[in-house]
Amino acid sequence: MKPIPTFTVAEYQLLRNLAKQKINSSNAKDMALLNGELDRAVIIKDGVIENNIIRINSFVTVEDIPAKRQMKFQIVLPSLANVKENKVSILAPLSIAIIGFKEKDRIEWELPAGIKTLKIIAVENLSDN
Repeated sequence: MKPIPTFTVAEYQLLRNLAKQKINSSNAKDMALLNGELDRAVIIKDGVIENNIIRINSFVTVEDIPAKRQMKFQIVLPSLANVKENKVSILAPLSIAIIGFKEKDRIEWELPAGIKTLKIIAVENLSDN
């Protein structure tokens, strides 16, 4: 069974606004998937989110289970994305797949390379968002 994502009120509203503002013909499917995750999410008060839940600015280690390959990156706002610094936009398919989930969750998600099974290995949040 697919885990349920968790967001703070502020992050939920930010993601809703980003999905509306940034939608275009090349990312319409991804924005629809993000909106679908937001629709089924648990929304909690700002400042009371568990530290092992992925949110904007989280440092994340994810394993692509079939490929047995780990990726380490930070999820950031689109304006801060930088591949050389391993900073992935919150609107990228990989970020949409894992945002709101926590360590040890497994997610099946359709990425550009096909359907992947991902396991969240580690989440580091430097401050309370």
